Amino acid sequence: MLIYKTRQFDKWAFKEGLTDQVLKTAITEIENGLIDADLGGHVFKKRVALPGRSKSNGARTLLAYQQGDRAFFIYGFAKNERDNIDDKELQNLKKLAAIQLGLTPEQLGYALREGKLIEVNHEPTAEDVT
Repeated sequence: MLIYKTRQFDKWAFKEGLTDQVLKTAITEIENGLIDADLGGHVFKKRVALPGRSKSNGARTLLAYQQGDRAFFIYGFAKNERDNIDDKELQNLKKLAAIQLGLTPEQLGYALREGKLIEVNHEPTAEDVT
């Protein structure tokens, strides 16, 4: 499973103190069936804990997710900032999810090199060394 975050999401997460390890844990939970909401169009909502807060009082992350393939954290907000997103925002997130999940390896590499996407705490594997 490859996990990425948009540059905008990364800036928000840094400001909130949300670590890559928390994002990786969120994906593990989703893969194990612990989904807060499937919003359709491969867009999922997942609650995460912020430093000093529980999940229920923490943040909401919205991500593009394709089971067994890749995930893109695309939007986040603290629970005390807003309750949810509106229908127009959801439609835009679904369009973004379709684009991101449809990226070819070449397009994905370009987005990473240009800083438009950031890989979540990539740990080298044996494949990376060879």
